[in-house]
Amino acid sequence: MSFAWARQYEPKHPFMQWMDEKLPLPRLVYNAIGAGYPVPRNLNYMWNFGVLAGFFLVVQIVTGVILAMHYAANQAVAFQTVEHIMRNVNWGWMMRYAHANGASFFFIVVYLHIFRGFFYSSYKAPREMIWLLGVVIFLLMMATAFMGYVLPWGQMSYWGAQVITGLFGAIPLVGESIQHWILGGFAPDNAALNRFFSLHFLLPFVIVGVVILHIWALHIPGSSNPTGVEVKTESDTIPFHPYYTAKDGFGLGVILIFFAMMVFFLPNMLGHPDNYIEANPLSTPAHIVPEWYFWPFYAILRAFTQDLTIPFTGVILIEAKLLGVIAMFGSILIWFILPWLDKSPVRSGHYRPTFRKFFWFGLIPAMIALFICGGAPAEEPYVMISQVATAYYFLHFLVILPIISQIEKPEPLPYSITEAVLGKDDAAPAAAKAAD
Repeated sequence: MSFAWARQYEPKHPFMQWMDEKLPLPRLVYNAIGAGYPVPRNLNYMWNFGVLAGFFLVVQIVTGVILAMHYAANQAVAFQTVEHIMRNVNWGWMMRYAHANGASFFFIVVYLHIFRGFFYSSYKAPREMIWLLGVVIFLLMMATAFMGYVLPWGQMSYWGAQVITGLFGAIPLVGESIQHWILGGFAPDNAALNRFFSLHFLLPFVIVGVVILHIWALHIPGSSNPTGVEVKTESDTIPFHPYYTAKDGFGLGVILIFFAMMVFFLPNMLGHPDNYIEANPLSTPAHIVPEWYFWPFYAILRAFTQDLTIPFTGVILIEAKLLGVIAMFGSILIWFILPWLDKSPVRSGHYRPTFRKFFWFGLIPAMIALFICGGAPAEEPYVMISQVATAYYFLHFLVILPIISQIEKPEPLPYSITEAVLGKDDAAPAAAKAAD
């Protein structure tokens, strides 16, 4: 994508000229999100989610810093300090509810951002680095969210920490040592709470750093678009500001309505009732579940109920618990190789009829099933459904997608982005060829 026609930053005021010469921050902002950054003219509202994710990251950092001023990472008082924030700190209840529900909204917009990438193949060249950095951001988000879930020191916080760190115990030979090293002991206590609090406070700033790299990588090839056709002429683009700042502003206004509804009217809807009971190592909850945004991966973990053995010998090669751990982490790590699994020359799912069927009637139902099963008890029929959905999930990325990309016949692509927006112009290809 060429930016040769992008409007250049030309400061008029003497102070801004001096600033541009010594520390060109205004130029950086202008070229990143202003009229100096040309964007494909056909972006739809599915391209809003990156900006929305950035907004909720800011919400999490601001509310998190304020909450950290009143929180004590000590198992004797952690639960009470959360109650103190809710009852005694001015606007503490709002900060806590905004932080807790902000995490959910952060994951909602990031999940939609990821699935947009799946459908429009945003991971394809020349945007592989953008995608890879996005997956790193998602992994950092999951680590940050897990550690944050432990901090209220409720029943689900304690037992969630016990279960999730226990997964490392499945690693042969060194697993138990790794688990004790993470917790700082044999079970979650003061050491674990201090470590998780420190990392929960630190990792969002690491995420900010990777987000900056993510945006930097985006500005090299430019934004993708719903057609998957690269920018050919200046008429294919419009300035990011004011057109897409207005569009992003509208999307932000809509989601803020729902966010406000959750914070002020349904603040505890997405939380687990057991987490409003102080942690008790001697009382195990009947049904231990993580936060809702971990459910699909938790379902994959629980889908493995049988050890992998050598047939007719009963010799165990890999225990079921370790298989589940491998599959759970593998379900995300597989995204790192997506740019090389999908070899279709066409990006957009709108022009890939076979891919579209498997996406809407295969992958999406499988993910919905995993979400449901991850929050359900570990019993039938949920275990069987999660096993089927897990099998399809891996088949989709490792088998179905590579095969489809090789054999499907795509629908005709528009010549250019302008043609996709304004209609076909028979003279455009000839004029472009003559210009070359």
